[in-house]
Amino acid sequence: MIIGSDMVFCKNAGSTNSYASGLLKSGHVSEGTVIYTNFQSAGRGQKGRRWESEDGKNLLFSIILYPSMVTPADQFIISIFISLGICDFLKPLAPGCKIKWPNDIYSGDDKIAGILIENSITVNTIINSIAGIGMNINQEEFPEEIPNPVSLKILTGIEHDTDLCLQNLAACLDRRYKQVISGDWNELRNEYISYLYRLNQRSLFKSADGIFEGRILTIADSGCIVIETSKGEIREFAFREIDFII
Repeated sequence: MIIGSDMVFCKNAGSTNSYASGLLKSGHVSEGTVIYTNFQSAGRGQKGRRWESEDGKNLLFSIILYPSMVTPADQFIISIFISLGICDFLKPLAPGCKIKWPNDIYSGDDKIAGILIENSITVNTIINSIAGIGMNINQEEFPEEIPNPVSLKILTGIEHDTDLCLQNLAACLDRRYKQVISGDWNELRNEYISYLYRLNQRSLFKSADGIFEGRILTIADSGCIVIETSKGEIREFAFREIDFII
């Protein structure tokens, strides 16, 4: 086992990604180390947003990786394998989970998990990667400003053991990471695409040009989303260049 071979509990963390970054600066950390906590005072999500989580109710953790087989140009494969590992874990508990590009995990139209990946890159090498994951497990009430949250308990009606969930999720992520190591990238990309939220469905999007209607066709190897507009144009958008309108 790589992911989950070493588990580090952090009682008080601003964010587990920041804590993991501090560990890396202080010395070598074994690959696959998982840093987890019950509460983050400054949890971070995509686009600088905060990740809100009730103390002791959810999974909040980061994984330290050294993906030397991945070039900076192919770094989106890290998002792909992490997203698929989460879906593998959720499938028996919450069937029908989807990946909202680039790396939010949805059940129906509600968000159950988010991912924040931070890569340290020098020239053509990824020195290390920190993959932060937040998953709603037992929380039932959320701040009003969070538009569409859901948790495993809400979906299943059952209280879940968070420690067991972490162990099982780490095993799912480990299997997917080994696919990256062995070079099964086409299979990973195809599976990721098949899980895409609103794939081939007419949807509204917002870009720098304004709001437009289109449908998601695929994901480019670079990680850009490929959308066909209602006018028949095929356009690619990078992260932060487009938003879904829910």
